[in-house]
Amino acid sequence: MIYYEDGSPDREIRPDELEQGLYSALEKIGRGKKVLVVPPDFTRFHSRAGDITSLLYKYYGNNLTDILPALGTHVPMTDSEISEMFRDVPKELFRVHDWRNDVVTVGTIPGEFVSEVTGGAIDYSWPAQLNRLVIDGGHDHIYSVGQVVPHEVIGMANYNKNLFVGTGGQEGINKSHFVGAVYGMEKMMGKTDTPVRKLLNYASEHFISHLNVIYILTVVGRNDTGQLVLRGLYIGDGYEVFTRAAELSIKVNFTVVEKPLEKVVVWLDPSEFKSTWLGNKSIYRTRMAMADNGELIVMAPGLREFGEDREIDRLIRKYGYRGTPATLEALKGNEELKQNLSAAAHLIHGSSEGRFSITLCPGHLTRQEIESVNFKYADLTEMMKKYDPGKLKDGFNRMPDGDEIFYISNPALGLWSSKERLEK
Repeated sequence: MIYYEDGSPDREIRPDELEQGLYSALEKIGRGKKVLVVPPDFTRFHSRAGDITSLLYKYYGNNLTDILPALGTHVPMTDSEISEMFRDVPKELFRVHDWRNDVVTVGTIPGEFVSEVTGGAIDYSWPAQLNRLVIDGGHDHIYSVGQVVPHEVIGMANYNKNLFVGTGGQEGINKSHFVGAVYGMEKMMGKTDTPVRKLLNYASEHFISHLNVIYILTVVGRNDTGQLVLRGLYIGDGYEVFTRAAELSIKVNFTVVEKPLEKVVVWLDPSEFKSTWLGNKSIYRTRMAMADNGELIVMAPGLREFGEDREIDRLIRKYGYRGTPATLEALKGNEELKQNLSAAAHLIHGSSEGRFSITLCPGHLTRQEIESVNFKYADLTEMMKKYDPGKLKDGFNRMPDGDEIFYISNPALGLWSSKERLEK
């Protein structure tokens, strides 16, 4: 059922309209005595999920008993991040998701189904896992909140991914990421009907249909002045609410350029991107737009690590971003990589497969560290003088020396492709 929908490519939903729309849906849903909210973490700050969670607390008061940020494999939120993202919400309501230990397997999807949806690429079974608070918390309502946007692992982010990956366990996250990587991200990004989504939909239908899960989905884009605005708000309890949000997201967040881009410069906000685990969105989201032998330059002042999880960071440093053949070969003889398939998937995602060059300009990591994982290195200060984020506009820019670049101020907000790539 869809309780509320509002959105279009040129819509700018004001804060008061967001509140009115949300509360009109909540009146239809009912009060409930025990409510759980599952929002994204600080890495999705611009999703407006923080504002929505604050409004949910304002509406439910003491009946909102638990807030479980969908960390997935990310590090827990800090107190300052919680205060900034979730205004006026008591910190004691927040729970920390432990993806290695605090999960329950609610069901297992057979290998035959996995093989069917991946075209025979993978035939292992897949465990549907959730944080035990989601499955055993006894909540009257579970609100899964977040932004729908093109995504490298599943095609379009959010909906039940927020639960089965955002509050999932080690094995489930690892295997789902690897399914997407082996199937091929360029065949999935910007699409709703993908192998990983089919797994999650199977899990929703067969394993958690008894839970009262309501999805609050947003679509965010930039207006003509470059400001981030809320383009869509969709609230419902089934797959249709996701597909409607995804239809709008493709119109808002997908940029198609006439010809492949020779030089792309990406800025990674230091408050959001501190690792290549997150920052490699600069690669995922632009790869379909990049020209063969093109150059991707990533300015990352907050970059201080590769993986937010200590073990994944170690694996990235050891194996590097060397492409699909090298990663699959490494999997054959290294049990540690087999046990961390999400890391293996990430290594595939983070490589250009030798098609274009990737230059990282980190704020904290050294040249040796950057080059050891198979990226090129450039000095951040020098590159910021050449490509000043304060002066560049999103899209094409002509530099003083005549050089033409394509600038992206936040790769997490969209997907870019050349028309040529889409026609292949």
